[in-house]
Amino acid sequence: MDRAPTDAPRLTTPTLQDVAARAGVSTATVSRALNFPDRVAAATRDRVMQAVADLGYSPNFGARAMAARRTNTIGAIIPTMENAIFARGLQAFQDGLRAEGFTLLVASSAYSAAEEEEQIRTLVARGADGLLLIGHERDRRIRDFLDARGIPALVTWAFDPDAAHPSVGFDNRAAMRTLADRAIEMGHSRLAMISADTVGNDRAAERVAGVREAMAAAGLDAADLTVIVTPYGIDNGGRALAQLMARDRVPTVVLCGNDVLAVGALRQARLMGLDVPGDLSITGFDDIELAQVAVPELTTVHVPHRKMGAEAARVLARMVRDGAPAEAVKLPADLRMRASLAPPRARRGGPRMWWPGASRR
Repeated sequence: MDRAPTDAPRLTTPTLQDVAARAGVSTATVSRALNFPDRVAAATRDRVMQAVADLGYSPNFGARAMAARRTNTIGAIIPTMENAIFARGLQAFQDGLRAEGFTLLVASSAYSAAEEEEQIRTLVARGADGLLLIGHERDRRIRDFLDARGIPALVTWAFDPDAAHPSVGFDNRAAMRTLADRAIEMGHSRLAMISADTVGNDRAAERVAGVREAMAAAGLDAADLTVIVTPYGIDNGGRALAQLMARDRVPTVVLCGNDVLAVGALRQARLMGLDVPGDLSITGFDDIELAQVAVPELTTVHVPHRKMGAEAARVLARMVRDGAPAEAVKLPADLRMRASLAPPRARRGGPRMWWPGASRR
């Protein structure tokens, strides 16, 4: 049996001490440069990182986690990675976590409660110190699971000071009601909605509730609100608008649960020969970049994505470090008036246009 020569050189794994010696700094400085680079002078940080590269050093996060009983990892579970509304907030969240010395792991639930539960359990099993969750609606056993393991959880994209988990977010119902109030004040009485599925999605459900509240407050019958539920997507928004315009009682304004659905509705309106906002007003929700390049520019609700992400990072980092529950933080979501919303044509005295499928009554 062949054996390796006894005098063969042994491969050794570089240590923190090796990096410190090569860079000419203390091990504490190396640790700060790796975990909190903004707190180390640029020249010193460059020397440390060069030493890391020269030696091929890789931090032993497993040993660090065992010693500190923390992995400095935060998990975030979002409903989908296809929806642009989450990207801006998550970027700010990750930037904020990095400044606090945490690493972000992101998972998607595909709007499935069962998938979200599995992702929560998986992230906790892999050592996540805390979790960012979207919306408050989930089974109580998830709360019990996290509480039993002492895992802090923070909810965002929603706000409810009385919910089980603290939230950094905005009031979806109030924000959509503000938009519906404005449409009604402008003379609209035939309102319709294109919404994401409200089952298991408290954000979508609250937005629908906001429109119904506005109608009831204005003396309109909230039962007259037609809601088309459809998955996220431009094409889906278009198909939903076509369904609405084929009904006997056509709306004068269509309020969409997000900007992507609204842009699909705008495109479909053009294909049907409808003038927006002359024949039909269309609004969105979120105020992503798409809203400002739409034709016409989209009236929508501005969601403070970046501020929400940054604040959520600060609050969750403090929850992990202090072990104390955080107070809910409510952020404003304000109306952005643009060209897609105007008074209905009949109120402005102009002729009303009719198209196939619409009632002439």
